Amino acid sequence: MAKDYYKVLGVERNATDQEVKRAFRKLAHEHHPDKTNGNADKFKEINEAYQVLSNKEKRQQYDQFGSTFENAGGFGGGTGAGNPFSGFDPSNINFDFGDFSARGGSAFGGDFGDIFGQMFGGGQPSRSHNRKGADIQVDLEISLAETVFGTSELISLRKENTCPYCQGSGAKDGSAYQTCGTCKGSGQVASNFGPFRTQSLCPECQGQGKIIKEKCGYCHGQGAILETTDLRVEIPAGIDDGQSIRLSGQGNSGRHGSRAGDLYVQVHVRPDHYFAREGHDLLSEQKISFTMAALGGETTIKTIDGQVRLKIPAGTQPGKKFILRGQGVGKLRSKGRGDQIVTIQVDVPIRLNKKQKKLLEELEKESY
Repeated sequence: MAKDYYKVLGVERNATDQEVKRAFRKLAHEHHPDKTNGNADKFKEINEAYQVLSNKEKRQQYDQFGSTFENAGGFGGGTGAGNPFSGFDPSNINFDFGDFSARGGSAFGGDFGDIFGQMFGGGQPSRSHNRKGADIQVDLEISLAETVFGTSELISLRKENTCPYCQGSGAKDGSAYQTCGTCKGSGQVASNFGPFRTQSLCPECQGQGKIIKEKCGYCHGQGAILETTDLRVEIPAGIDDGQSIRLSGQGNSGRHGSRAGDLYVQVHVRPDHYFAREGHDLLSEQKISFTMAALGGETTIKTIDGQVRLKIPAGTQPGKKFILRGQGVGKLRSKGRGDQIVTIQVDVPIRLNKKQKKLLEELEKESY
């Protein structure tokens, strides 16, 4: 029984592309092998599901034939002389979906689409088994000030890089190949599928027509090596907590010359004890004395750029908001900055001496 990729990602069958992507990123972040509690098998399963559901054509094919493939279109329709599948029992067919990652990310082990393409006029089977390298996601924590002005961070991560000795081929000196004995160099093998004779990718060479004669001694035939890599990430002004930066081609290397995956840097903003963020604006509170609130005056306000003086008019009430233009967060992909909104809190004295009480009592009498 094939896997239910929707259940693997935890999404409904009618999930949008964005919902599928969000579910994948969340689960990939949780199970990534580089994390302390990561799970390599689970990560591989998640990636396998995403490779299918994020591709429109693969998803349509997967949805059409279902997770068990027992209701595949063309297998139904009853029996009789008019049906070319009369007496044909699809349950007797054993599809070997094998190692998904080794077959280039094809939705069904690399052969399923080729078989049905030949059966229903789909043209020649594909010779390409190479696939883009796996994407990587890492987390990066920055301060609120760094989201306001932007920053540049150097990160280190363990990832697969193309072997410098065989240039990703896996063969010694990049050329130690021999013709595949299974397909005789064609990259295809013939097989019987019920009343049909079909062509599919060679399982030995995976469509290349050649196999490694002598493996590269540095990467042991893998075509990639696991290394610690330092990368500088430019964080733009205005980025918000939870947003990601995509670095194209900085993920794990692809096999046999295919392009590398992408690196996603998910940004986390440390909480600030003085400011809160709301969109492009920064929120803060400022305490002033009861006397200043009544008589007016000036107070020093902390901004992300430094300190400024704020004039307090007489009769300022608790909760009054003042707007400091252009003192907020930089706007992502546009010019300008938001504002800082300062909420006034009046510091009412807890203990009063006799003179202060007498003055307040007289003030109270004058008010009526």
